[in-house]
Amino acid sequence: MAEDNFYYGTGRRKCSVARVRLYPGAGSVTVNDKPLEEVLPRITHTVHVLKPFQVTETEGRFDARIKVEGGGLSGWAGAITHGIARALVAFDENLRKPLRQAGLLTRDPRVKERKKYGLKRARKAPQYSKR
Repeated sequence: MAEDNFYYGTGRRKCSVARVRLYPGAGSVTVNDKPLEEVLPRITHTVHVLKPFQVTETEGRFDARIKVEGGGLSGWAGAITHGIARALVAFDENLRKPLRQAGLLTRDPRVKERKKYGLKRARKAPQYSKR
């Protein structure tokens, strides 16, 4: 396989960053040099990751090699989905509309809010006592 024949996309979610490369192939997905099911054991995460291929009807046409870091499993799944969607747009600009309608090209801006002093968490305050 030619190593320079691929489509690239960067995906982000929470604190996670996924660097996705799509190669023409049979549909295998490797994350950090391991199979997808080993890295993301929850079925909901696996379904979420493969959604861009289902929306664009490109299942089994690409092998995905993904490097992902930062955050936890849900962040990883979201970042990989975002990266795959961007890489598919790099492959074919006509896929932008169905991916956009499915909400897969929009970067989810929600991140963990920082803890404030005097509070137990970002917003949880100690119990108030009047007397």
